[in-house]
Amino acid sequence: MRVLTHLTFLTERHLRALLRQPMYIAFTVVQPVIWLVLYGQLFQKVVELPGFHAESYISFLTPGVIITTALFSGGWNGMGTIVEIDRGVMDRFLVSPVSRVALMGSRLVSLAAISVVQSLLLIGLGLLLGARFGGGVLGILMLLASGVLLAAPFGALSNALGLVVRKQESVIGAANFLLLPMTFLSPVYMAKNLMPGWIRTATMFNPVTWSVEAAREALQPQADWSAVAIRVGCLVVFAAGAAALATRAFRAYQRSL
Repeated sequence: MRVLTHLTFLTERHLRALLRQPMYIAFTVVQPVIWLVLYGQLFQKVVELPGFHAESYISFLTPGVIITTALFSGGWNGMGTIVEIDRGVMDRFLVSPVSRVALMGSRLVSLAAISVVQSLLLIGLGLLLGARFGGGVLGILMLLASGVLLAAPFGALSNALGLVVRKQESVIGAANFLLLPMTFLSPVYMAKNLMPGWIRTATMFNPVTWSVEAAREALQPQADWSAVAIRVGCLVVFAAGAAALATRAFRAYQRSL
C-alpha cells in the first residue's frame, strides 16, 4: 500500500510538471503527425509492389508510427532523471522515506500514460486519413499495449543510462545512435518480405519488430493471437531485463552519493 501511494503521488507530480510545458506536449504530438501525413502520402503507392501484402499504406503505416513514437518517448525518458539529479531533487528524495520502487516506477507509469494519449491521437488521425483496422476495439487495445510494452523498457534503460552517465549529451547521443537504426531495422515503414536478407535477419532480434508485428496482427480481422502472444511474451521478457538493469543502475547511483 505504501509503494502504491508513493507511486500515485509521484506519477501525478510528473504529469503535472508535463502539463506546465504545453510547447513540449505540442512538439511530441506534431512530429509523429508529420511522419504519418508525409510518409503516408510519399509511400502510398508502395503497396502495389508484389509481396507487400497490404491494401492500404496508411493502414500499414499508422501502427508503425505509433510504435515509433512510443520508442522515442521511452528513449528520451532519461533526460528528466538527469534534470532531477542536476537540480538536487533526486538526492532530496533519497534522504526521504519515499519508496525507491516508486521513484523509478512513477516515471514509467507517466510515460505509459503519455504514450497512450499520443497513440489515441494518432489513431484518430490515421482514421481521418483513411486507415481501417479490422481488429476492432480489441485490436486497438492491443496496439496501445504494444506501444506501452516498448516504451517502458526503453524508458527504464534510458533512466538507467541517465543515472550512470549523468550527462544530457550522453543520453542524447545514445538515443540518436540506437533508436533511429532500430526503427529502420524493423518493418515499421516497409514490409518484411521486401527487405534485404540481412535486414530480415536483424528484425528477428529487434524489440521494435516484436511490438509493431504484435500490433499489426491484432488489428487484422482474423488475428493470429498465438503469434501476438509470442511477440508480447518477448516484449515482457525484454521489459523484465530492462527493469533489472535500471534497478542495478539506481543502486549504483545511491552507493555513489
